[in-house]
Amino acid sequence: MIRCLEESDLDQVCEIECAMFSDPWSRQGFLDCLQLKHVITLVISKEDKIIGYGCLYLVLEEGDIMNIAIDAAFQGKGLGSRLLDALLDAGTLRGVKTFFLEVRKSNRPAINLYAAHGFEQIAVRKHFYQKPVEDALVMKKDVSVHHP
Repeated sequence: MIRCLEESDLDQVCEIECAMFSDPWSRQGFLDCLQLKHVITLVISKEDKIIGYGCLYLVLEEGDIMNIAIDAAFQGKGLGSRLLDALLDAGTLRGVKTFFLEVRKSNRPAINLYAAHGFEQIAVRKHFYQKPVEDALVMKKDVSVHHP
């Protein structure tokens, strides 16, 4: 099930965050997201266990996917794809026309996921990531607006 992040989810989200990223967001960072109207934070759960999450930051007609992660034990089952679709849908409903994200240059599974969802590389940010230092690929997806 995919739904909005709730404060009661934070322990599980932070556990995944710390396991998946070498420079994790703090609990306070996620708590701050809950307070902001221009941030959409979704979780994906299975039997009341949080197994993934994603954060989308909105600025006018742009959406920046700040973070997306699936617990390692549940990767490779299409859950990241479902969560990404849900973030894109939520952003589009809020008027986003262009989505952006950064991804580690070495994170081939994530790059492939984003490419499969229509993201294209538009730039490289040198030394964007720390722990370890690595370049980020900047990817972009334009959303075509359909009118009936």
